[in-house]
Amino acid sequence: VQLQASGGGLVQAGGSLRLSCAASGRTFSSYFTGWFRQAPGKKREFVASISQSGGSTYYTDSVKGRFTISRDNAKSTVYLQMNSLKPEDTAVYYCTAGTRGLSTRIGSYDYWGQGTQVTVSS
Repeated sequence: VQLQASGGGLVQAGGSLRLSCAASGRTFSSYFTGWFRQAPGKKREFVASISQSGGSTYYTDSVKGRFTISRDNAKSTVYLQMNSLKPEDTAVYYCTAGTRGLSTRIGSYDYWGQGTQVTVSS
């Protein structure tokens, strides 16, 4: 599976962005997918994940109520709608895919996109 993330950019605090991750290759609907992020000088951290059908989702506490992960299997695309953005959301965001469930662990995912930069100004 090849993953291509897009949609990042510069936004003011309180604003919104929608990230997209287009997949190609093997059957996209077979994979759990997720988003991680990595801020400068920090470890890559889990943001959100979604099941193959889209029926189950999981979020890290810091984004609950502000971010929404969704997917469109017909388009082989996963999305991350980010609202009420904060400066601490600034990071490179990576999409990922795997088969080990709604995991928060980096090692549970087999495929990674190249990342898209999100910068939130105060």
